[in-house]
Amino acid sequence: MDLLSQEIQGMIANSSWIRKMFEQGIELKKKYGNDNVYDFSLGNPDLPSPSTVGEALRKMADSANDSFAFGYMPNAGYPEVRAALAAKISQEQGVTIPGDRVLVTCGAAGAINVLFRAVLNPGDEVLCNAPYFVEYGFYVGNFGGVLKPVNSKADFSPDVAAIEAAITEKTRAFIINSPNNPTGVIYTKEDVQAIADVLKKKSAEFGRTIYLISDEPYRFLNFDNLEIPSVFACYEASIVIGSFSKSLSLAGERIGYAAVNPALENGASLLAGMIMTNRILGFVNAPAVGQKLLLSCLDSQADLNVYRQRRDLMAKVLDDAGIEYVLPRGAFYFFPKSPLENDTDFVNVLVNERILAVPGRGFGMPGYFRLAFCVSEKTIRDSAESFKRAMASVKSN
Repeated sequence: MDLLSQEIQGMIANSSWIRKMFEQGIELKKKYGNDNVYDFSLGNPDLPSPSTVGEALRKMADSANDSFAFGYMPNAGYPEVRAALAAKISQEQGVTIPGDRVLVTCGAAGAINVLFRAVLNPGDEVLCNAPYFVEYGFYVGNFGGVLKPVNSKADFSPDVAAIEAAITEKTRAFIINSPNNPTGVIYTKEDVQAIADVLKKKSAEFGRTIYLISDEPYRFLNFDNLEIPSVFACYEASIVIGSFSKSLSLAGERIGYAAVNPALENGASLLAGMIMTNRILGFVNAPAVGQKLLLSCLDSQADLNVYRQRRDLMAKVLDDAGIEYVLPRGAFYFFPKSPLENDTDFVNVLVNERILAVPGRGFGMPGYFRLAFCVSEKTIRDSAESFKRAMASVKSN
């Protein structure tokens, strides 16, 4: 008897490489002990939340017995939270955004799904740079769309000519993710403006709006103080997506947002559609606890220096092992080149040395592998000899 749809059966059969490696790690840890397995598979921020989070929770507990303390609110979120988010996003984007152009969501993932439900028709295409966050394909497919990745250049910067060639009359949106998962690349202003210029040209050519979506959950993880350009300043039909999973170490609380460019003509209609889809998709509204936390914690963040030190230590480990990579400027991932043509073969070599990584094919780019360095310095340091042995094993064959 068939219990699942054919689509979901197929998804399970081809489930995320990240989860596969995470589950393999559980078995290795049972066998060798936690300290003897070097797990770089999952981007789960391990730093504690800033002290302001605990203070806000204690204050919230004192008012927990008030009527409607955690009851329903407008589907778009508490007005005061939307206003506070708008002020923060205005500062980041260099463009003044009113609170009524912000939707509070169940994480960045919720925001992307809400947006796609509002704007995609069956068969519409959404483009992104490869490598890319693997869930994008599922989010687009949820609403009958098709994800169409476009390979990046060797340094993982966007290939604008290839992007232009990939756009068709079916193209509805282009996603940029900067700082990027899995590469750690931060796109330059010139890159973003070039993409925006192409989208503007193609929107006019095909007579339909092509949205530029900027997925920015890693914005605060900017190790070298590079400019993270404003998509709002570059392109009118743009939406900024963000969350506080990384910056406040609140991944499990599922609190994020979508902000619509105030320069977008009829942008209020887009926001109204997204408020509707936020409700009918079953989110209803973002968690009350998470929203109230934001009012006290918007100006706080986890310690960036800890992640920067880990990046530098991870770079030394890879250098000493002779592994080729592009230095990540943000996020908390390395995306090194596999010394074997088949990246899954090399990931298996690493598993033999009790190192857990994710094959690049899981991000739409075979020949590479991803390492998440949101782990302790001890784990990174202790993995050094295992990386060296893995490389020695490859070279001896």
